[in-house]
Formats: sequence, structure tokens, C-alpha cells
Amino acid sequence: MIQLNVNGKTHQVDVEPDTPLLWALRDTLLLTGTKYGCGQALCGACTVHVDGSPLRSCTTPVSAVIGRKITTIEAIDANRVGKAVQEAWRKLDVVQCGYCQSGQIMSAVALLTKNRKPSDADIDNAMSGNLCRCATYVRIRAAIHEAAKALG
Repeated sequence: MIQLNVNGKTHQVDVEPDTPLLWALRDTLLLTGTKYGCGQALCGACTVHVDGSPLRSCTTPVSAVIGRKITTIEAIDANRVGKAVQEAWRKLDVVQCGYCQSGQIMSAVALLTKNRKPSDADIDNAMSGNLCRCATYVRIRAAIHEAAKALG
């Protein structure tokens, strides 16, 4: 058994230490908001926060996150930044198909937690590892600016 701190709760998961975190979250803990996209940490759909920083869960073994604080999209609205980002996403109708959006939101929250007034270049840099097949990048950037404005 491996003990993980996910969304503020301690969980015992019966998985091998080299099991990708994504599968422990989705299959064992039934937290399905984090998506499988490419399996190679290239698309960002599987982004979660580990100790507040974005991390690709599809290639991270659970053994690498033991004793660390893991946050998934299911708990991102527990803080002011997460709420502001989700509200901006709704207000600006960012989502098209929605598949990549949990990863996009997780990356946006990580950015705004560290930088409340990001430039377009800051946003592009922070979001560069998140792909959107529907190409909603302009709306994503606008929503990040909207959330930053709401955060003051």
C-alpha cells in the first residue's frame, strides 16, 4: 500500500510504486477529472499540482509523490485563484470540447498563484505545454487575463 495526500485527504492506494500517478487518481481513487491525453507528458491533459506546481501525472510514478501534496481539478475551487479561473472560463465560454480543460485550468491556476499580473508572454510560456485540439488558445489567454483582473 502506498499513502498519498490527494486534495487534502490521505489515501491508501494498492498500486505498484512505478504506477503512473494518473492511473492511481483515475482508476483507484476514481478522480476522473484529470484526463489521459498522450501518455508522454506532451499535451498537458493530465496536469495536476504537486506541492503547488503543475506536474504531468501520466509519466510521474506514484513513488515520486509520496509525502507530497497532490491537488486535482476536483479540488481546485478550494482557493480564491481556482475559483477566479473557473469563473473566467465560464464567463468567456472557453470550453469547446472540454477534454483538455482540466489540464488548462490547472496550469492557469499555477501561473496566477505565482504571478497575478501575467503578460501575454508569461501566459504563453506557462501554458505552452497544454495542447487544445479545438484551438481555444485566444479564449484561454483572455480568461487568464480576466481571472487576473478579478484577483486584483
